[in-house]
Parts: sequence; structure tokens; C-alpha cells
Amino acid sequence: MNSASILPHLNAVLNGISIVLLVVARVMIARGDIEAHRRAMLSALGVSALFLLSYIAYHVTSPIFVFRGHGVVRPIYYTLLVSHVILAAVALPLILVTARLGLKRVVPRHRRWARWTWPIWMYVSVSGLAVYLMLYGIES
Repeated sequence: MNSASILPHLNAVLNGISIVLLVVARVMIARGDIEAHRRAMLSALGVSALFLLSYIAYHVTSPIFVFRGHGVVRPIYYTLLVSHVILAAVALPLILVTARLGLKRVVPRHRRWARWTWPIWMYVSVSGLAVYLMLYGIES
């Protein structure tokens, strides 16, 4: 087995774990459990960092995977992919700033940043999983 056959699936698993952790973190902060929220968000950050490393390793070592879908699914896929890529680029600095504010306990600013960061991060994680399912779920 090579990285091209393993890493996309690992990336999907890491994205799925990130989604779960983001939801748990959101539920915990809604309940007022700051410590559980902090643990879940730091875990999501760690899993997302592993994803980013794996994603970069995949794209450095593997050929480009061409989308095989046809018909109406093709423009849907590319619209999803473009929005995913753009928001992923936006998400990284947002995540880092929001995490830093949270860790320093600058709560009002952390909340303001998190109102934008969490939904973008969630969209990027969910859309990444959707892109994976569309790439690897559609037979040629």
C-alpha cells in the first residue's frame, strides 16, 4: 500500500473525528462547562493539525485524483470543492487566533471570534468529508 491509497481515508476519518469534537465542544459551552469545552476544542485542534499534515503529505506524494462524476453532480462537486478550499484557507488563521484568545482567557474577544470561526471550521470539516464521499463514492 502507498500513501495515495491510505491517506485519503485517514483524512476522512480525521475530518469525521473533528466534526464530532466540534459538536461536543459546542454543546459543552452551551451547558457552561468551560473545561470540557476547552478539552474538546484542543482535541479538535490536534486532530485538525494531524489532518493538515496528512493532507499535505498526500498531495506532495500522490497524483491528482480526478472527479469521475457526470451530469448534475459535477457542478455540485466543484461548487462544494471551491467553497471548501476558500474557507479552509480562511479557517486556519481564524482557528489560531480564536484558540489563542481562548487559551489566554480573553473571553469577550474569544467569543466574538468564535462566532465566525466555529461555523466556518464546521463547514470546512463537513464539506471536506462530503468531497471525500463524492470522490471515492462515485464509481467510474
